[in-house]
Amino acid sequence: MAARVLIIDTSVLCCLLNIPGKETCGSVDNRWDKARVEALLVSEKGSTLVLPLATIIETGNHISQAPGDRFTVATEFAKYLSATAEGASPWAAFTEQAVLWSSERLINLARDWPALAAAQISIGDATIKDVAEFYASASFEVEIVTGDAGLKSYQPIKKPPIPRRRSRP
Repeated sequence: MAARVLIIDTSVLCCLLNIPGKETCGSVDNRWDKARVEALLVSEKGSTLVLPLATIIETGNHISQAPGDRFTVATEFAKYLSATAEGASPWAAFTEQAVLWSSERLINLARDWPALAAAQISIGDATIKDVAEFYASASFEVEIVTGDAGLKSYQPIKKPPIPRRRSRP
């Protein structure tokens, strides 16, 4: 069985942090809030949690623009950033994503993103899609945890196991 990786999107991280004005996300039949995110984190013990760089930047922007006590929310967010940077279980160090920001990958993003933008896919979502594909190509079972149905549609499809041949006596 492949190890499981959860790619955490901005919308869900905002719910976890209870950022004012961003406490819930998703459609009526896929509603996320702090309690649901916390329940997921408990139920997914053994999975690796990944905060893509786009999620980090977008969440930080939402915190800095939120009404209320931004310092307290930013302090809570800083705990997740530190755990991620240190690779403290269950968080993955985001240094593994460095390959996604190479010159070659940026050229590919420059080539591909205009068509995605025309389809209303943000550059942040495009890079989150790339993070998911990166882990899937390394044989991880990947889930994009998001309230955004459009981004969720880019979740890599789980590959069926390859049948093993039995050796003959």
